[in-house]
Amino acid sequence: MTIELSFERQIELAWQGELDFNALIACASRLEAAGRSFLAIVLYRTWIARNASELEYIVQFNLGVALSNAGDLAGSESAYRRAVELAPGFIQPRLNLGTLLERLGKVDQALDEWRWVEKSLAKPSKDNKPLLVMALNQLGRVLEMRKQLAEATAMLTRSLELEPEQPDVLHHWISLRQKQCAWPTYGLLPGVSRRAMQDATSALSMLSISDDPADQLAAARRFVKKKLRSEVPKLADVAGYGHKRIRIGYCSGDFCLHPVSLLTVELFELHDRERFEVYGYCWSPEDGTPMRQRVINAMDHFTRIDVLSDEAAAERIRADEIDVLIDLQGQTAGARATMLAYRPAPVQITYLGLPATTGLPSIDYVIADRFLIPESEALHYSERPLYMPDVYQVSDRQRPVGPKPSRAQCALPSEGFVFCSFNNNYKFTPEVFAVWMNILRRVPASVLWLLGDNQWSMENLRKEAAARGVDPQRLIFAPRVSPEIYLARYQVADLFLDSFPFNAGTTANDALWMELPLLTLCGRSFASRMAGALLTAAGLHSLITHTLNDYEEMAVELANRPDQLADLRDQLKSLKTEGALFDTPRFVRNLESSLETLLVS
Repeated sequence: MTIELSFERQIELAWQGELDFNALIACASRLEAAGRSFLAIVLYRTWIARNASELEYIVQFNLGVALSNAGDLAGSESAYRRAVELAPGFIQPRLNLGTLLERLGKVDQALDEWRWVEKSLAKPSKDNKPLLVMALNQLGRVLEMRKQLAEATAMLTRSLELEPEQPDVLHHWISLRQKQCAWPTYGLLPGVSRRAMQDATSALSMLSISDDPADQLAAARRFVKKKLRSEVPKLADVAGYGHKRIRIGYCSGDFCLHPVSLLTVELFELHDRERFEVYGYCWSPEDGTPMRQRVINAMDHFTRIDVLSDEAAAERIRADEIDVLIDLQGQTAGARATMLAYRPAPVQITYLGLPATTGLPSIDYVIADRFLIPESEALHYSERPLYMPDVYQVSDRQRPVGPKPSRAQCALPSEGFVFCSFNNNYKFTPEVFAVWMNILRRVPASVLWLLGDNQWSMENLRKEAAARGVDPQRLIFAPRVSPEIYLARYQVADLFLDSFPFNAGTTANDALWMELPLLTLCGRSFASRMAGALLTAAGLHSLITHTLNDYEEMAVELANRPDQLADLRDQLKSLKTEGALFDTPRFVRNLESSLETLLVS
């Protein structure tokens, strides 16, 4: 009642033009703190209408904040623009206006506001340096989302030069350098130590930097410590539900044209419906592709949870009485770790999304095989390995393949050996690239066929080739295309050269399915053993190397032994109907048996 009476008196004074500016701000602040933002808005608007003051620009800014908090975005935009009109040099409303415009989908206009701040504060003072840092970070974030990688990196570099103690910004800066093959990844930044860079490296970025699973566990746990809401109620009935058919839930933001779905779709289709009921929980984009529709059709129940909070999504899963929840995201973009922290299912498993430990206390198991995670390395995983008897990775045997293209159609020379590596460029490292260049020098007229991820990585890789004495024209870049055209390309290549320490995963599966021999370098971590696990299941142990020197020597030997390559292709061809690697029904049976064992133990 006191606040309401005070408001009545304050509104009367505002109407009479007698309310002091400081009293206005104090009263509005009290109203907002008490959850009466709508009254603060009325007070601001009354004061603006009835008072002529050179401080109106501040009141307009505060009004914009209050309206934004109340969900009146159009009104907020008008208030911010009026504040800028009254005081063109006032920085704060431009920053907020940029954020508001982004929320309204006016991203170009948002960028214009932040660019204005960036240019206006080119030489920041002590007082306005935080505002410039904020603008640079917003620019870097949105430009990264728009895949304008070089400019995004430049903005974040300036931000870190102004304020080195920004772990989240440093995290993105490292990822951007990886995507552009800007080596060394841990570049020089004033005031930023290598240790600080390592501590800021995400679990995903760490896969291309270190082969030590202890480093990857540390990166995952840093995320959990800094970002995860772990002190939340646990929802699942730990005693289980006793369903006649086990309810298995798959949750993902990648139920679309994404490598995870490309591998798992037939798994969903082949579950034994007499023993299992299959649920899908989705926060994926509606990309309209046949793959997405196939995933949806493969589920008995398919629920979008993108509009639900983590708590509400967990409650929905709990309401469905899911027995086993398999998260296909891990610590990758779009992950919903807090949803999992609510423990909506009594058994929770990670699979495929992040080829490393998640570090999440709410995840009980990781699906693996004994090559992928040797028992001696299991201590570096927060999850217990759920060992499949043959191979950890499931395959889709129904993937469509386009017609074989000609060399000319692929921009390849008419003659010469074709090495390829269609991994994402952020997996490339200078150490392995140097070996690739050695291989090209030792195999005359050979070329290296790579995925053209982005213009900056292509430019940097060409520069690195030239610096190592290799004609940059011997690097051939393939644009991204539809899955069936992409798969057909493998028929033109002669040998796949794997990356290290982040091996090919889905890409390795694709190459072997298309009967292309793949040479891998195997280490200690999950990510550095993925291709080796597939080759082990295929019985092609000779294609697994353990040192850079052996990797180089084997690549050169195979390039000079067409008969040996032909034998390898014959073996790969037979694997489509024989052996464990592409026996998807066998994988599904093994997984189902393992899940049943978990639930009765």
